[in-house]
Amino acid sequence: MKDRVRLAIPSHPRYLCMVRDLTVRMGKMTNIREEEIEDLKLAVDEACSNVIRHAYKGDTTKRIVVQFRISPRGLEVVIDDNGLKANPELIRGRDLDDLKPGGLGVHFIKRTFDCVEFDPKKRSGNRLKLIKYLTGQL
Repeated sequence: MKDRVRLAIPSHPRYLCMVRDLTVRMGKMTNIREEEIEDLKLAVDEACSNVIRHAYKGDTTKRIVVQFRISPRGLEVVIDDNGLKANPELIRGRDLDDLKPGGLGVHFIKRTFDCVEFDPKKRSGNRLKLIKYLTGQL
């Protein structure tokens, strides 16, 4: 089974609820454990928020495309934007010993998903690929 769903939203935070809802539904369809679905929802929300904040510099007139693909191995989420090109080598969460609000999204995304990678072949903008494997499906 290879189910795919594509959602295109404006780059405004008020539309992130749609991404969160669809992430939960796709997680349930994939039979991912309930506890992990909540983390997936927050991680995908954080990744899309980072697009708005960093790639689009707060511009709410752009577009974010989120694609979900279910396979026997798990759930794949691909987030596309046409914003400023990210340099994956420079993307770091802040030091975990630095106790202050914010800056932990990158750590959370990497902890939640089994695979987190930018597509280097995309010429403009960014394509972030996130994969959550079902237990025992690495």
